[in-house]
Amino acid sequence: MRYVEPHAHMVSRTTDDYIKLVQAGCEAVCEPAFWAGFDRSSAKGFFDYFSQLTKYEPARAAKFGLPHFCWICLNPKESEDIKLAEDVLEIMPDFLDSPNCLGVGEIGLNKNSKNELEILERHIDIAAQRDELILVHTPHLEDKLKGTKLIVDAILNQPSIRPERVIIDHVEEHTISIPRDKGFWVGMTLYPESKCTPQRAADMLEVHGTERIWMNSACDWGISNPLAVPEAAFELRRRGQTREMIDKVLYQNPRAFLSQSPKFKL
Repeated sequence: MRYVEPHAHMVSRTTDDYIKLVQAGCEAVCEPAFWAGFDRSSAKGFFDYFSQLTKYEPARAAKFGLPHFCWICLNPKESEDIKLAEDVLEIMPDFLDSPNCLGVGEIGLNKNSKNELEILERHIDIAAQRDELILVHTPHLEDKLKGTKLIVDAILNQPSIRPERVIIDHVEEHTISIPRDKGFWVGMTLYPESKCTPQRAADMLEVHGTERIWMNSACDWGISNPLAVPEAAFELRRRGQTREMIDKVLYQNPRAFLSQSPKFKL
């Protein structure tokens, strides 16, 4: 089985997980910038983190023949501090120029606050000015529906952003149609505690089809599974889905979206 892992936080995983990904058929892993489990206190912390994403993590993955790509941004969990956010936004362009960086992400909202929305709009402006791909984090649980609508509206308010160059991640049953109906790509995140199970993801594929959609693990420092995507493929096989359908969702779709960046090459 071949697949692309389009959203995994490998800085928080062991080297053994890289070996497991390769053995399972992973042909590329993509790592969005995210919250570290604690709030960083200065832009210097982000400088080191962005250096890790653009230099050190690709070298670790390369030891096992696995291409590693990344996304750069300030995660919405840390955007309440406007001064800190402005400092981080200032250093972002140099890292966006890195040869393994695919775009701006994972931006979005956490609690749908005014400050989060302001920094989201600033990220969208940077992506528009540079013609970057965008990867979006949608809020958890009860904030997800409202947050998804706010995010979609904010992106559509920037006329130079084309929806087909934006992936709205962590969609669930009640939010998947909101971005898809506007022409965005969507991601189903197979995260056991706060997002989607393989069974629910399979249900959504049966209802909504396979166009402009991918699956990812978003594995990080929490309870999560770096092999969630290939395990979901077994659920699809159990339901009688074809190899062609599974290959489209696990490999062809993420490759098609990510290949809109000239930096993404397999």
